[in-house]
Amino acid sequence: MINVPSVNLTIKKKIMLTIGEAFPKFELTATVDTNPETAFKTISSKDLEGKWAVVFFWPKDFTFICPTEIVAYDKLYNDFADRDCQLLGASVDSEFVHMGWRKHKEELNNLKMPMLADVKRELSDSLGILSPTEGVTFRATFIIDNTGIIRHVTVNDLSVGRNPQETLRILDALQSDELCPCNWSKGEETIDVISEMGTL
Repeated sequence: MINVPSVNLTIKKKIMLTIGEAFPKFELTATVDTNPETAFKTISSKDLEGKWAVVFFWPKDFTFICPTEIVAYDKLYNDFADRDCQLLGASVDSEFVHMGWRKHKEELNNLKMPMLADVKRELSDSLGILSPTEGVTFRATFIIDNTGIIRHVTVNDLSVGRNPQETLRILDALQSDELCPCNWSKGEETIDVISEMGTL
């Protein structure tokens, strides 16, 4: 009888990276369209140098909440681009699964946004966003500034979708480099500290 060693696939709980820390270096294959000849592209952290970036993760392809988020983020792709911000989506699925899903799901056919394939879970693990029980990523969203530093992070449970408009609003606030009050939107007045101090 041959003794086969058991393999422990338990994901150890890690501390999630947060504001003020550097976004991890990465190099991943991305699905960028559905044509087999041009579907895949390598994207790395070097491609983000000097740019702002929004990187959002979803748990699994071929599921139910995830496509609603992906479509909603992709509708804002040009809005992010206008702010010199690269929008990237990611999951632990392979690039081939991403392509198959895009072909299968009509609303995903013509996405502008690259879909990163974090198959080895290296980026997800470095960020500390893997579910220790499910082995997939939580619904995590990172805004990274043009120096590679995380400026915003939110994480939703697997069952709750996000609001991409809020991500765009927060990006606007961060890029304004001003004090932005609750519910502030681009074009509105920010807080003038000197004026506010005069009212105390």
